[in-house]
Amino acid sequence: MITIFYAAIVLGMLIFVHELGHFLLAKRLGVGVLKFSLGFGPKLIGRKIGETEYLISAFPLGGYVKMIGEATDEEVSPEDMARSFSSKPAGTKMAIVAAGPIFNIAFAAVLFTLAFMVGVPTMTSVVGDVKEGFPAFEAGIKAGDKVLSIDGTRLSKWDELSEKIQSTKKEVISIEIYRSGATLRFDISPKVTKVKTIFGEDMEIRVIGIGASKDFIIERSNPIEAVGKGLISTWNVTKLTFIGIIKLIQRIIPADTIGGPIMIAQMAGEQAQGGILSLLSFMALLSINLGVLNLLPVPILDGGHLTFFTIEAIIRRPLSHRFKEIAQQVGLFLLMSLMALAFYNDITRVFFK
Repeated sequence: MITIFYAAIVLGMLIFVHELGHFLLAKRLGVGVLKFSLGFGPKLIGRKIGETEYLISAFPLGGYVKMIGEATDEEVSPEDMARSFSSKPAGTKMAIVAAGPIFNIAFAAVLFTLAFMVGVPTMTSVVGDVKEGFPAFEAGIKAGDKVLSIDGTRLSKWDELSEKIQSTKKEVISIEIYRSGATLRFDISPKVTKVKTIFGEDMEIRVIGIGASKDFIIERSNPIEAVGKGLISTWNVTKLTFIGIIKLIQRIIPADTIGGPIMIAQMAGEQAQGGILSLLSFMALLSINLGVLNLLPVPILDGGHLTFFTIEAIIRRPLSHRFKEIAQQVGLFLLMSLMALAFYNDITRVFFK
């Protein structure tokens, strides 16, 4: 029950942010908004303020903003024509549609920023294990040694150590370590080895055969540093999400990795139990995924609408209602197929693994 509660909070907040993007930009650009709904289907509760009715609907997996003149076959009164979505130029329509995914990605940057201000666990440069047969073992490095520098570059964090070893082009590197009150120096030749990327592909990296210990520090950033780190994290995750989708289409990533609402609910509960930092990071990742997926050029998604408006801007006339209707049906079929696969994967994970 607690898992469902956290899932509802996480999904509800991300959907709210997405629809808020559409809503605010529509209002800002002079388009009337009739409904702002969290969820689809029958209304559970609602309240009308001004011309806009704010709703919570029965089915929580999404939401919508209904604007004046949004449907191509909708009749709009002469007094509302200037405030209708259909009367606006293609650039205005595209900005309103893109605002939802952009708000999700911007929200992720805010969440990452908060996470860096709360404090991120960072592994120190203390060696946890040394693999036999690798250069570090042969040189005499031992578990518990603390790496102080590599080739004269001072370091204290494991990611700095790992990046320095992997990026070096030198045949022999000089490693300074601290052991039992003494400072020792070792000259080591990194070994080229194959590892798997997060997408399951083989890649070659340079290693010396050491692993991180469980020793870590909580690294807190001031607000300015946190904003910078939050933006970098958002960019990196957004880029990885796009790459992941491409790898999925290329079938490099298996389709059984796709997760649906059950998986999201499980992960939301687990991350909430892990503390505020885990929950913030999970929400940021999910928000970016929601934003990126909505930008895909699939009819019925925001990206599909952006594709339509781009074509209309090029050909300088509206696409036919029949064409859009067929495209929307195809998009709905693709989306429902993806949801069915996600549900199937969820059920398989829960009951058969």
